[in-house]
Amino acid sequence: MSLSQDAPAKINLGLHVLRQRPDGYHDIETVFHRIDWADTITAAPAAALSLTCSDPSLPTDENNLCLQAAERLAAAYDVTTGAELHLEKRVPYGAGLGSGSSDAAATLRLLARLWDLDPSPSALQEIGRTIGADVPFFLQEAPAAYATERGDTLSPLSKDGTPYRLPFPLLVAVPRVKVSTPWAYTQVSPAESSRPDLRQVVRSNDLARWRDALTNDFEAVVADANPAVDAVRQILRDTNAAYVSLSGSGSAVYGLFKDTRDMRAARDALEPSDTRIHVMPATG
Repeated sequence: MSLSQDAPAKINLGLHVLRQRPDGYHDIETVFHRIDWADTITAAPAAALSLTCSDPSLPTDENNLCLQAAERLAAAYDVTTGAELHLEKRVPYGAGLGSGSSDAAATLRLLARLWDLDPSPSALQEIGRTIGADVPFFLQEAPAAYATERGDTLSPLSKDGTPYRLPFPLLVAVPRVKVSTPWAYTQVSPAESSRPDLRQVVRSNDLARWRDALTNDFEAVVADANPAVDAVRQILRDTNAAYVSLSGSGSAVYGLFKDTRDMRAARDALEPSDTRIHVMPATG
């Protein structure tokens, strides 16, 4: 018997770096929104834990977050059996899309099923926090959440009493460059004052307001250091994207469109470049 679990990526709708913490990390605020670009994790019973991956450039030892998740879940619940894990990698990593964290979250859910465990959501969240700050988001059901502290304190985002979902067609473009998260943090000056309320801005669904107020503190420094990222931003603007932003601290750039014809034009303009592209229809 084998089981599988999808591991969807995310984008950030705004990202503020507020302050450096005593532990060396940073307090941030952002809105995470899940998208339908996903990896898939498969697990089968085995005597020991092992991992294979469709992408040979990724590690399959304890440096992989999937294996870390498996080991920590097994330790927390005294599991003595193992599992053969396979990661089918589709989402680019090092791109600010959270794919490694999502893979870890999917592994926790998958092995809880395979090993017939019944952990509470809060118990899985606690294990997830020890793996990465984004992991708790991927363990919750809400499609969007307001995140604070290291990004692991979450409040599901809703609008008019229902879970918030993007009401605009989305195109995500990832040039073949990777951005180091530690490096990105060294380039940003934290700022706490005069920051707009991201929840209010996002829920407005007013793209003109988004252009004025919904900002990612990493965008300028990442684009300045990586011409390929800046080139993607310009193509999206030139093809009438109504809102363009970096996702997280990585190289992924996304555009939101009022018209699907403009989104198709953007995809056509990007396809000759060495850029991975994913499109998602409006979900709200």
